[in-house]
Amino acid sequence: MVEVALKCSCGQVEGIAHDISPQTGLRLVCHCDDCQAFAKYLNREDAILDRCGGTDVFQTTPSQIEITQGKDQLRCVRLKPKGLFRWYTDCCKTPVANTINASLPFSGIVHNFMDDKGQRDNNLGPVRFSVMGKFAKSDVPLPKGSHAKFPLSIIMNIFARMIKNKILGRHKPSPFFGNDGAPVCEPIIHNKG
Repeated sequence: MVEVALKCSCGQVEGIAHDISPQTGLRLVCHCDDCQAFAKYLNREDAILDRCGGTDVFQTTPSQIEITQGKDQLRCVRLKPKGLFRWYTDCCKTPVANTINASLPFSGIVHNFMDDKGQRDNNLGPVRFSVMGKFAKSDVPLPKGSHAKFPLSIIMNIFARMIKNKILGRHKPSPFFGNDGAPVCEPIIHNKG
């Protein structure tokens, strides 16, 4: 396991992802319309999305993420009232992570926030899944083995990890939610349509 440095594009927000390995999380590329809308909301599509319109995400737990500098720059948007909490930095609009809520041990760290200096494949392992391909850019072929939707087998893998991590209490501490379960900043509700 390794410690992966976290840093926004301008360097005002920094942190560490602790105890990271291919076994402690799940790396996937998501092509869903919400991930694409988040990139568009930040006006950083070229920096966030791959050539197929996908976002490289490493799913881990909130307790493994520590913000060491610039926590006051964290902002949050939800693309629908009950949608994911999508965290980013106010200073340079770097996407940070996606979370479900304070009680679930789930944080999907977006690749742009990882300052891994070319070591991503060593630290996180290769991309294991490419999902929601039905929303991918139609003029670019998806990688072999991509899924049009989010297959039930992958969803079950994610839920099994969340249950295990919930039992182990890995939803706390969280850089995104206080001890009372409230987000550290008021989420903006942004209709993606």
